[in-house]
Amino acid sequence: MTAPALSIPTTTLADGTAFPLIGFGTSSMKGVEGAHAIGAALRSGYRLIDSAAQYGNEAAVGQGLRDSGIDPDDAVVTTKVAGGDQGREAAREGYLGSLRRLGLDRAALVLIHWPNPSRGLALDTWRTLIDLKEEGKALHIGVSNFQPEQLQELIDATGVTPEVNQIQLSPALARPEAVAFHREHGIVTQAWGPLGGREGLAAQFALQKVATKHGVEPSQVSLRWAIDQDIVVIPKSMSPERQQANATLDAIQLDDEDRALLASLDLGEDAAWDSREHEEW
Repeated sequence: MTAPALSIPTTTLADGTAFPLIGFGTSSMKGVEGAHAIGAALRSGYRLIDSAAQYGNEAAVGQGLRDSGIDPDDAVVTTKVAGGDQGREAAREGYLGSLRRLGLDRAALVLIHWPNPSRGLALDTWRTLIDLKEEGKALHIGVSNFQPEQLQELIDATGVTPEVNQIQLSPALARPEAVAFHREHGIVTQAWGPLGGREGLAAQFALQKVATKHGVEPSQVSLRWAIDQDIVVIPKSMSPERQQANATLDAIQLDDEDRALLASLDLGEDAAWDSREHEEW
């Protein structure tokens, strides 16, 4: 029996564009198996697909999109400029290479993957993304793993605010200061690692208690917690059943008691990867 098509809620970007609150992460999904999983996710109703040059899987993402049979204009395909492609011209060349691998004329969203402050090229890269949007080669532009002060530097220098900042975020890393900064500036917060795998979140008693109370998986509680805050999540799974579960959250209604339990899991900002020190080239 075919599962019903997913009904995925949306938030809005600063310009009013609807943007899915639940997307599909693809890091580590490569080759035929990766393309198959991505195509299956799109056919089931996912529309936001997250990828990056650094993942080395853009060709698989493009193949999955073609195999899905959906109109490419209906998919919100994201890619990211790798650290080695930062700079005024290098960012353009890197992005055009991403489009070639994806098989697209433009991406719906392009992000700077990491600020890499030692290189000093984030601002030049941001200027290139602004140009690409103005030229119609990218619909929306943003960043990933930027701290509030790193965002402020881009805004102050160019007058253009990133539309999205994708950051490490889960109930184990709630990042309230970053989320508040994003809200103040009209930036959509997108969570990578929303299930807190690195932090051992799934094994925490408080999360399991909330999941048991609602008769759902701990992972579904973590995702519901995020989208209740208008935070976009991009869980990943090769399993069609898990893909379906990750985007079937409507019946979960967290209450104040649940939220208090989940707040007890926050390890604090110091436990997150600090992009003032951690770099990926």
